Amino acid sequence: MYIRSGEWVIISRGKFTVRLKDNIFKNLRFRVFLVVMLAGLIPGSAALLGIVKVYETRAVALRTAEIQNQCTIVTNQMSTNHYFSDTSSEVINSDLIQLTNIYNGRVMVIDEDLNVVKDTYGLDEGRMDVSENVIRCMKGESTNSYDKKNHYIEVTAPVTEIGSRHTIGVMVASVSTDSIEDSIHILYTQGGLIIGLCMILLAIVAVIFADRVVRPLRKITSAIENVSAGYSDDILHVDTYTETKNISESINKMMGRLKLLDDSREEFVSNVSHELKTPMTSMKVLADSLLEQENVSVEMYQEFMGDIAKEIDRENKIITDLLSLVKMDKKGQTLNIESMNINNLLEQILKRLRPIAQQKNVEIVMESFRPVTAEIDETKFSLAISNLVENAIKYNRDNGWVHVSLNADHKFFYIKVEDSGIGIPEEDQAYIFERFYRVDKSHSREIGGTGLGLAIARNAVIVHRGSIKVYSAEGEGTTFTVRIPLIYAAS
Repeated sequence: MYIRSGEWVIISRGKFTVRLKDNIFKNLRFRVFLVVMLAGLIPGSAALLGIVKVYETRAVALRTAEIQNQCTIVTNQMSTNHYFSDTSSEVINSDLIQLTNIYNGRVMVIDEDLNVVKDTYGLDEGRMDVSENVIRCMKGESTNSYDKKNHYIEVTAPVTEIGSRHTIGVMVASVSTDSIEDSIHILYTQGGLIIGLCMILLAIVAVIFADRVVRPLRKITSAIENVSAGYSDDILHVDTYTETKNISESINKMMGRLKLLDDSREEFVSNVSHELKTPMTSMKVLADSLLEQENVSVEMYQEFMGDIAKEIDRENKIITDLLSLVKMDKKGQTLNIESMNINNLLEQILKRLRPIAQQKNVEIVMESFRPVTAEIDETKFSLAISNLVENAIKYNRDNGWVHVSLNADHKFFYIKVEDSGIGIPEEDQAYIFERFYRVDKSHSREIGGTGLGLAIARNAVIVHRGSIKVYSAEGEGTTFTVRIPLIYAAS
């Protein structure tokens, strides 16, 4: 039990760590704070390192030049006093000891046989020194080097004969750079302290700045939460930044669209209820009329039953259209796409609708500009075109006409349905594809319309990745144009 408890604690800590990481590192305020702090820390640290590096280079160069000058002076004295003939010269030896004491270093004098004749430390006298710098200096080339790891500068200076360039010896001076290292340490300490103080001030500024940056987003979040909870439906006005202004405008558009969709759904439910209730009310009235009368004749029964049958057919048509519309609206619906001859399919559709046209003495004419084969769902496509043509017939004049044309290019095929009907007022044209919308409700009911045909046609065209447009003039007629891709491209 203890082990399991321990495991549970470990798992809980892991989850807590992940949650803490998500809450902190994905927090915009923390990221703004971090960016501001890094923006101060990185340049400050880089500046400190640069200053120290420049100081170190400059200090070493000055110390090297100073030692080089001192060595040159001493080597000239050695040449003048013939030091290699008598290395016991008190003047030269005192200068060497003084140079060693002043610069906290070590001086060695080497003759032309590479033997150490003088060592201020007294360690290597009598030994040979065949180091690279000594050999190079013996050839007349002064050298200097800086050993950063061991903290010393080594300088070599040739000793030449008076009046000649012949090198008779070498003076090697090794000088400690501890004073330079101490100064560098002080610079790092003082610079680090200054950077630390600056970072504290910057942290305060970063917290304030991060809060200022995030505050407009918190306002937007709070407003959205209020809208979601139903407390408010106010329009957002967060214009602090261009980005928050754009976000506010986008959210306002989305809220407007959602409100429109919600109103549309409420209206749809209301319309469905009304449309389904109307036939039922009519049947109830007809049935009650029969029940209230006595000794009703068979002819009266037949007349009333005929009216009830018409109302049942009407309700059945409404329900059928609603089911078709729901299937069209369903996301992820399966389309039975197959390559079809559009010319033949249109001929079949018009053949089924001609009896309806003959009842109103409406002439249907089809015109094909070229053979067209396209990838479509036959059932949904036929439903769309049938509704358009049937609409053109129903809302036409007696002895009118319906003209259906088919054309295509390399990418799309086009179907145009024209009629000589009553037309659609311009102010209504933007709404005719909405469910249950009728331009003239009384006239629509008189001819049996449900207000769903154009909505079904539009959805059927959209599922084929196509588009449908309407052009109409009141009293002159209406034209619907449908554009559908020849090859169906699933999203």
